[in-house]
Amino acid sequence: MEKEVSIGFRGFSRDSLNFLHELGMNNSKTWFEANRSKYEDLYEEFTRFVLSLNDAMSKIDPDFEMRPSKVISRIYRDLRFSRDKTPFRTCTWITYKRPRIDMNESPVFFFELSPEQYRYGMGFYAATKRTLDSYREGIKKDPEYFSEMVRIIEKNRFAPEGEMYKKRIENDLPEKLQKWFQRRNLYIIRNCPIDDDLFSPKISKRIQKEFEILSPFYNFLWSIKGEK
Repeated sequence: MEKEVSIGFRGFSRDSLNFLHELGMNNSKTWFEANRSKYEDLYEEFTRFVLSLNDAMSKIDPDFEMRPSKVISRIYRDLRFSRDKTPFRTCTWITYKRPRIDMNESPVFFFELSPEQYRYGMGFYAATKRTLDSYREGIKKDPEYFSEMVRIIEKNRFAPEGEMYKKRIENDLPEKLQKWFQRRNLYIIRNCPIDDDLFSPKISKRIQKEFEILSPFYNFLWSIKGEK
């Protein structure tokens, strides 16, 4: 059952950033339990944030999982296959995705907060070669449409990231599209320094607007998988 939130989103607090910073300096179960109330305050801020976004995100994709407990990341790290045995994550994020699907293979929207910065965007977590091959075929099928999409994305200060192929895949596309084409993995991201917007409701309005800007690319990524 989701925790009830009595008031709307008012922005994140500097106390929450301080908590994440201090957790990085004192990453132990003992320190965390002594400061659990600070984490609960951070989680409630993220819950309000998710609720403030849900209407706009449902317009992008009505199949998104909207429950805050499913959208907000866990603070506990999975230590089973990690060399780093510190028990807690020192950043918190949200992920909008369709439920009951493989996140590696499906495009998702995300927002991440850490003590040093926040960042947000959309893309694949770790797509397979087959999915990225289909992505490249989609670019070649209609390069003019793809060029216009990325023009708008780049105008709004988003950039593609993800590992590039070491050996160039030969193609006849314009050079300006190669940073989009030559990817072993792909996500679109905007990295932001800590600013005043983060501490006010403005950050919710901004994320809603900029996720809407990314929505044609999101639909394109589903279309190359044969879905809408």
